[in-house]
Amino acid sequence: MTNENADSLDLVFTALADKTRRALVNKLAKSEELTITELTQGFSMSLAAVSKHIKVLERAKLIRRRIDGRIHYISLAPERLGIALDWISIYRNFWQSRINELNKIL
Repeated sequence: MTNENADSLDLVFTALADKTRRALVNKLAKSEELTITELTQGFSMSLAAVSKHIKVLERAKLIRRRIDGRIHYISLAPERLGIALDWISIYRNFWQSRINELNKIL
């Protein structure tokens, strides 16, 4: 893994480590695009606080922002989740092979 990939992976896992950011990603996964106002509805925190979470997701490139006049639209960038999935799948395969070996022994 290159340093660039490792840095990207760190940003993705850091962004996903927080439950509010995971909830934002989940909400975006259910919609093609949401305005900032629509995205922040239902969270029991200020718009400024949710905005900070959105910026972390943007830094990790997990979301995209489109601006039309004064309205900001946010959409999910699911391809970035692939970085995390690729890394996790390495360990899933490792543990699956261990379980298969254990089953053979038993």
